[in-house]
Amino acid sequence: MTYQLYYWPTIQGRGEFVRLALEEAGAAYEDVGRRGDGADFGAVAEVLERAGVAEVPFAPPVLEADGRLISQTANILLYLGRRHGLAPSDEAGELWANQLQLCVTDWVVEIHDTHHPLGPSLYYEEQTAEAARRAAVFRQDRLPKWLGYFEQVLAANPAGDAYLVGDALSHVDLSVFQVVAGLRYAFPRAMVALEPDYPRVVALHDRVAARPAIAAYLDSSRRIPFTEEGIFRHYPALDGEP
Repeated sequence: MTYQLYYWPTIQGRGEFVRLALEEAGAAYEDVGRRGDGADFGAVAEVLERAGVAEVPFAPPVLEADGRLISQTANILLYLGRRHGLAPSDEAGELWANQLQLCVTDWVVEIHDTHHPLGPSLYYEEQTAEAARRAAVFRQDRLPKWLGYFEQVLAANPAGDAYLVGDALSHVDLSVFQVVAGLRYAFPRAMVALEPDYPRVVALHDRVAARPAIAAYLDSSRRIPFTEEGIFRHYPALDGEP
């Protein structure tokens, strides 16, 4: 089976968490919005308006698999984790991995809201004052809290601190890698100052980046660069630069 992934073709966004899982699993998939050399926004929008679908998705990412449409990033990763060994096989382990993935979802919302605190209907340039205030609180309070939480989870893992759940890679490890990579792009000054306090999280990022399938993906044209259109955006004023 070849999966169909529906996500906006010019940004990493939330779709990137799904792409990383598919790449690590070696799963066959089509990134529908990036068919050929174009950017097919229409094909992505179509899945949200498909006639006769009772369980219509609200927004991308959407994964089409076995004739069903699965949406919401954590929900897609729950599905892929079961199918491709990216989550523990026991119920307790799977629930713990999903719980952590939902924490990542909350973290990503907070990161996005540093540059859009008044919501996505306004451009960043229309809310710069509010964004500067929100980002300062994020850098000083929320970012250390989130990094500290995942550092704590790694330290407390009975199987060792190599992974967040058990003794093998899971979709949560891939997602935390993506968040750290994105934070290094969006808040380079803040991350340089904070990373020494969270060595396990940094080591996890590096461990994931070195995995053969992920390293090959990061070096390929399939990996969309970070830009000021996605979740992780580098605005110097939000990173505390003078």
